[in-house]
Amino acid sequence: MKKRLEEILEKVRDGQLTPAQALERLEDFPYCDLDFAKVDHLREVAKGTPEIVFGLGKTPVQIVRISREILKKGSNLLVTRVEPAVWAKVKGKIPGAAYNEAARTVSRLQAKPPAGRGTIVVLTAGTSDIPVAEEAAVTAERRARVIVAVAGMEGALPSVVAGLVKVPVVAVPTSIGYGASFKGLAALLAMLNACPGGVAVVNIDNGFGAAFLASQINHL
Repeated sequence: MKKRLEEILEKVRDGQLTPAQALERLEDFPYCDLDFAKVDHLREVAKGTPEIVFGLGKTPVQIVRISREILKKGSNLLVTRVEPAVWAKVKGKIPGAAYNEAARTVSRLQAKPPAGRGTIVVLTAGTSDIPVAEEAAVTAERRARVIVAVAGMEGALPSVVAGLVKVPVVAVPTSIGYGASFKGLAALLAMLNACPGGVAVVNIDNGFGAAFLASQINHL
C-alpha cells in the first residue's frame, strides 16, 4: 500500500493524475469497510508493516475477503492461527497464498521486506514448542539482531540464553506442560522473573508478537 500511495502522489506531482482522480483511487484509504471488519491500509504507511490478520474465530469467508483486500493493495499477507480445517475451505480462494501447518499461518509475500542488520535466531525448549516457534519464524521472514526463545514447562530457556549472549532475548512462554504449569502461566511468571537483563516477555503462545517485536528492535 505504501508503494502504491507513493506512485499515486508522484503521478499527481507529474500531472498524470488530477487530485480528483487520485482521491478516486484512494477510495479505501485509510481503511476498507467490509461490514464485519475494517481493513487498515494506513498501518503499513505508519508502521512499515501491513495489518496482520488474527484468523482464530473468523469464518473462512471472512478470512478470504480480508486477505483479498490486503493483497489487492499490493501488501504482504499474514493470517495467524488458521486451523487445517479452515485452510481446507479457503485453499485456492486466496491467490498465491501458502499454508504452514505447523505454524498455522497463511501467508504471501508480494513485496520484499526491508533488510535488517543481523539474523533472527528462534530457539525452542522442545518439540512440543515447535508450532509457536514456527509462527515466529513465518512472521520474522527478515533479518534481525535478536533471539526469540520459546519454552513451556518451567520456562527456563530464555534465562539460560540471556546469560550467554549479548543481544536482546524475546521470551515466549507456551501452554505446553503438566497440571501445575497452568497452561503456560508458570512459564510466563518464570520468564517475567528471569535474573539476566535484556529479556522481554510476550504473552503465552504469542510467537507472532515475539517476532514482530524482534523485527522492530532490528529496524530502530
